[in-house]
Amino acid sequence: MIDTHAHIYATEFDVDREQVIQRAKAQGVEKILMPNINLDSIEPMLMTQAAYPDVCHSMMGLHPCYVDENVDQSLSIVRSWFEKHDFIAVGEIGIDLYWDKTFRAEQERAFITQLNWAKELKLPAVIHTRDSIAETLALLKTVQDGSLSGIFHCFGGSVEEAKAITELGFHLGLGGVTTFKNGGMDKVLPELDLNSIVLETDCPYLAPAPHRGKRNEPSYTELVAARVAQLTERSLDEVINITNHNTKTLFHLS
Repeated sequence: MIDTHAHIYATEFDVDREQVIQRAKAQGVEKILMPNINLDSIEPMLMTQAAYPDVCHSMMGLHPCYVDENVDQSLSIVRSWFEKHDFIAVGEIGIDLYWDKTFRAEQERAFITQLNWAKELKLPAVIHTRDSIAETLALLKTVQDGSLSGIFHCFGGSVEEAKAITELGFHLGLGGVTTFKNGGMDKVLPELDLNSIVLETDCPYLAPAPHRGKRNEPSYTELVAARVAQLTERSLDEVINITNHNTKTLFHLS
């Protein structure tokens, strides 16, 4: 399996990162893909990749929750990293209107700027949306010329939203929300095409059932895969094989 979205570099794992990664490998997780969030996360993320180069792979981007009045300076620093290191994606980027709408205009500008980097660098984009799928899709449509690909991570929306996302050439990142009894994905997942799905944890956040409310980790990827298999009436092996193929194709992983 591949965990396509894991903040394994976060301080929540500082005391036992080695054990967490070994548990993931023992559970069959072969790759852990790490999105950047802000300027402070770059160093711990790259240190984690350096410690586990066969397993951990880094992305580079500015998360919308860290966009503020200094957005241009932050974007300049983030962009400079693409000249110094090979990243597998531009991410995580997007629009978040849940916590604070103060910097909505700056968020939109940062999102469009980073989508254009993805086009320029020929990299997939990993997109964060919270209370903003319609707004995010509207912005994505303005720059999608057929060359952009990527993931709407932590998808928990409707069948109609899933269709709109996949019609724009993007995959759906399914994580712990898929396993929640009140998550609504039991109605959505049977309608989805497995060829448009990838697996993720978003650890340390959003742990799947039966670990909901606790720290999430990459070894729980199989719990997500099992729920996808159950709801789509496919075998676990089939779900893993298809989502692995989707991920490796999207991120150009060998």
